Amino acid sequence: MPLGTAANFAILGGAGVTNTGPSIVTGDLGTFPTASVVGFTTSAITGPGIVIGAIHAADAVAGQGQTDLTAAYNTAAGKASTVAAPADIGGLVLPPGVYKSTSTLAITGNVTLDSQGNPNAVFVFQIASGLTANVGSSVTLVGGNPCNIYWQVGSSATLNGASFSGNVFALASVTVGANNIINGRLLARTGAVTLISDAVTKPGP
Repeated sequence: MPLGTAANFAILGGAGVTNTGPSIVTGDLGTFPTASVVGFTTSAITGPGIVIGAIHAADAVAGQGQTDLTAAYNTAAGKASTVAAPADIGGLVLPPGVYKSTSTLAITGNVTLDSQGNPNAVFVFQIASGLTANVGSSVTLVGGNPCNIYWQVGSSATLNGASFSGNVFALASVTVGANNIINGRLLARTGAVTLISDAVTKPGP
């Protein structure tokens, strides 16, 4: 799924980005139209959060990223669904596909995304309302590339698990609890992105 310039961002907010604690972001960080970036720097000396990449606060780069995020969000939302998702996908082993939730989607425990030997396998989760990864949850990808996991969230995403994989496209905000390992992108269209001592790594390519 084409992300355009949004692919350069590990974190992109609409209403600012806030961090407390020693978070590490590998990839660019941006926000548009709100320029507020709190708790992040590109210097390990000043911290507390470190961005290994560029910070774009309400500049033209972040603005284009938001434009491309909106296009990617709409593309994900418009894909024909192949499977109706249950209310909680924790404990399941899921093959590639387009999973549709007509309400909220929760993850309790571990969900395994099995690429079935296909390195280009694609997983799309269309979520009408909020996404909540509960405390102790995880998203495990078997084979494949986390670049090809897409969580299209109709409101806000709250990630409180131990580890999470894939690209989050949230219409509103993304809130990450303490000590999460994110192998993917946290992209919020209108709201803020909030972290607490987390590690976020933009997958490649």
